[in-house]
Amino acid sequence: MRHAIRQVATGLAAALALSACASGGGGDPSVITVWTGDTLPDRMAATQAIIDRFTARTGVRVELVGIDEDQFNQALTSAAAAGDLPDVIGTQPLASVRTLATNDLVDTEATAAVIEALGADTFDQRALELTRDGDAQLAIPSDAWSQLLYYRRDLFDAAGLPAPATYDGILAAARTLDSEAVAGFVGATAPGDAFTQQTFEHLALANGCQLVDDSGEITITSPECVGAFGFYRDLINGYSVPGAQDVDSVRATYFAGQAAMAIWSTYLLDELAGLRNDALPSCPECAADPTFLAKNTGIVTELRGPDGTGTAQFGEVTSWAIPVESSVDAAKQFVQFMMSDGYVEWLAIAPEGRFPARAGSAPSGTDYVDAWETLPVGVDTEAPLRDIYPPEVLEALSTGPEAFSRWGITQGQGDLIGASLGELPVPAAVSAVTSGGLEPAAAAEQAATALRAIQDSLR
Repeated sequence: MRHAIRQVATGLAAALALSACASGGGGDPSVITVWTGDTLPDRMAATQAIIDRFTARTGVRVELVGIDEDQFNQALTSAAAAGDLPDVIGTQPLASVRTLATNDLVDTEATAAVIEALGADTFDQRALELTRDGDAQLAIPSDAWSQLLYYRRDLFDAAGLPAPATYDGILAAARTLDSEAVAGFVGATAPGDAFTQQTFEHLALANGCQLVDDSGEITITSPECVGAFGFYRDLINGYSVPGAQDVDSVRATYFAGQAAMAIWSTYLLDELAGLRNDALPSCPECAADPTFLAKNTGIVTELRGPDGTGTAQFGEVTSWAIPVESSVDAAKQFVQFMMSDGYVEWLAIAPEGRFPARAGSAPSGTDYVDAWETLPVGVDTEAPLRDIYPPEVLEALSTGPEAFSRWGITQGQGDLIGASLGELPVPAAVSAVTSGGLEPAAAAEQAATALRAIQDSLR
């Protein structure tokens, strides 16, 4: 899954401790090593093209190393044990940044220097907050993708329904639009899928549900979280399609025109517009017009539950990290280039999932966001987002990370989040409650017990 969260396993602890005392990636300052999680050939090639411009300008050669998502753990463990971490690590999700920082592997002075050179006031402030621990800036936020509620605007308009932005509104719309031909809603329920956690976290945050509190105590048994489990159970059991749903089946159901609402990330936007031959919309109307669903889909970013104190949205911020003992001057040069002269080219690699965390090149500037709207999305066919979606969709997306909330990140529990994504206790609880195996309170307790065990293993 393109937007799955990359994980750092708890078994890294010993190796990371060794690397903090070792020589690290420093060495010949004219050659640096950069890791990226964008390992698809076209993305590696696009990244290399940006790097070639950097090398031509600075004389610093870059060895680009693609680390597959499922190999990141092993690669980091080996590099840490050998004291040979890379000089820069790119496309790092929030949980991985926190894990690196917890193990004292982040050069926070170098990171702060890059932010200062680029201008802190040119960044989305929420993105900076999510990548900061107290006064220490842990990473340089690059871009973001967000979780969205997609809904069939044509069906909603015909039924006189408002956009589904609250628990009550979502349930009412699902009840009204559910039929034999079209499910009211489709969302992830598969127990072994990180996408299930992303989907549930998006909804749970809206109800004020937090996984942990500021002291690190597990709080998923709170009334707000139990309420979120109950809401999702009612939504799935009453108005969804039968069987466990994963990242692929949710998309397929919505693309077939068989659901009035679905939750997916911004990475759906190019596929929804019929720009990927391996994931084309298949609704009855799509045969004549491949853009039918894109034209008739609305999005909701922030949601609100009855127990929440405001709106909330799940989102991921990916960042550049500069490890300790790197060739620090060249590493800083590289990241500054990728966040300035090379920034638009970097965003262009996958615009639908890379909303700029830096709005412009100057305070109050919006040149990067403006350029992002013009970047072509798609694989087999390409077109700018603004040529496909109406202005209100782009306006909703333009809020970027401002509204993002995340379990455990700002509470300093990035290690717990990363480790939990290895065992997936929350998706298991979601599956249990939506399949009718557990009541909401019991599902929350099941998740809490597993999370406490994971937390104990980290100590």
